[in-house]
Amino acid sequence: MTLTLRSSTSFINFRDTKCLKTPVEFCGTICFAQIKPSRGIRVKNSMTQEAQVLSTEGCRNEKREKLHTLSGVHHNNNKDDSKVPVFVMLPLDTVTHGGHLNKPRAMNASLMALKSAGVEGVMVDAWWGLVEKDGPLKYNWEGYAELVQMVQRHGLKLQVVMSFHQCGGNVGDSCSIPLPPWVLQEISGNPDLVYTDRSGRRNPEYISLGCDSLPVLGGRTPVQVYSDYMRSFRDRFSEYLGDVIVEIQVGLGPCGELRYPSYPESNGTWKFPGIGEFQSYDKYMRASLAATAEAVGKKDWGISGPGDAGQYNQFPEDTGFFRREGTWSTEYGKFFLEWYSGKLIQHGDRILAAAEGLFQGTGAKLSGKVAGIHWHYRTRSHAAELTAGYYNTRHHDGYLPVAQMLAKHRVILNFTCMEMKDGEQPRHANCSPEGLVRQVKMATRDARIELAGENALERYDGSAYGQVLTTSRSDSGNGLSAFTYLRMNKRLFEEENWRQLVQFVKSMSDGGRNTKLAESDSRGSNIYVGFIKEKNMKNIKELALV
Repeated sequence: MTLTLRSSTSFINFRDTKCLKTPVEFCGTICFAQIKPSRGIRVKNSMTQEAQVLSTEGCRNEKREKLHTLSGVHHNNNKDDSKVPVFVMLPLDTVTHGGHLNKPRAMNASLMALKSAGVEGVMVDAWWGLVEKDGPLKYNWEGYAELVQMVQRHGLKLQVVMSFHQCGGNVGDSCSIPLPPWVLQEISGNPDLVYTDRSGRRNPEYISLGCDSLPVLGGRTPVQVYSDYMRSFRDRFSEYLGDVIVEIQVGLGPCGELRYPSYPESNGTWKFPGIGEFQSYDKYMRASLAATAEAVGKKDWGISGPGDAGQYNQFPEDTGFFRREGTWSTEYGKFFLEWYSGKLIQHGDRILAAAEGLFQGTGAKLSGKVAGIHWHYRTRSHAAELTAGYYNTRHHDGYLPVAQMLAKHRVILNFTCMEMKDGEQPRHANCSPEGLVRQVKMATRDARIELAGENALERYDGSAYGQVLTTSRSDSGNGLSAFTYLRMNKRLFEEENWRQLVQFVKSMSDGGRNTKLAESDSRGSNIYVGFIKEKNMKNIKELALV
């Protein structure tokens, strides 16, 4: 995930509720708390017509370096080219450290509101550090089971992320969920199990891909551990796969993304728009580099990584490796970058091959996430992308090989920064999120796979939504097969923010043709924005979403 602003303070506050029934149960009765109106969204309900609506709805100009040339014919995998379903990410702490669903009554009300707004479904992280924390092969899915059942009752769909990374240490990570304790114990005995930079800093976010196939976790390899976890999930939720659980996003690295942790924010190590650092210095990665160099007859190239690649917060021109005609463009530079990026693609290939074998025939789609590293994109070397593992330069396409690997396993490529515009970025950072998105769209078109999107930063404004609508269309490369909005929290339910969301969902459903927001939401559920004049009706009870 790229510069993604997260928030775990996220639910609609549900106060003094005497009775709350889910939409399926609404077919019989509706009973809400009698509380004073607020500036939030109100679900209005009389015991007559408006109750029936809820019941029905619930039951169902400076010269820049040349960028990648984009050409070709449109190819879109969507059956309905005009409709893009919208999902909403749930809070990071949806399931508690104790393994229970967090604030279930508030979650229930929030899901009801999202359903009524026309949202297709929600996304949740299934944290390795929560589910398998009690010991190897000891899984606790109960909190997630409660969520799945609640999502089903509201007629929503669910995307589940197999989150094999820690939560904490990145932009917006407002809660902390480390790797399972038994894994941390293994790491304490063998620190080379995690990624390491040139100065020896260890990063505990994710197990180093250098030991993917080595039995370093209690006799199992990391890939075996991930496979066992996914198998347990499949067996526990088999009856919901393909129906309620429509997508499994397979975690492939830090923040769930197929990348190296080259720009860690923890302890102020990295700040935007630094170039980051290569993460190839644990003993397993060094052994692989040495073996690869020896195999091509260049043993000296395998002694260490590039010595002139600079530090986390430098700019490309400050370094010998990334500057305009730097080491990146030499024979050695190409060798190192091919090895470094190739290891990352092999890592994704291993895990996705396991996931494909496990979920084939279940009806659930698979997806993998790629980071939207848009800073320094306008330079020749694309330094920030290189340190993250994407061999993408002025002369080399780094995203087509990734898309082709995903295509082998029929996996959707999920990409971030769909809401970003070039003109909004600081000039000194040489950003081009729009150019990057276009390039990824073309890569997925050429590889013939679906493309899904997310926003990288928490945004509520019409400009950001408008940019997502633009990038969702298929005028260059693939259009989007789905969009997941980051993230459900209290701010989302503020009246103007809610207006914008409802309008956005409707526009995505209509292919961007309808931009006028009606008084009520597009699904006719009578979820009104708070500024609408009160109707003088008897027997109205209000559920205030604050």
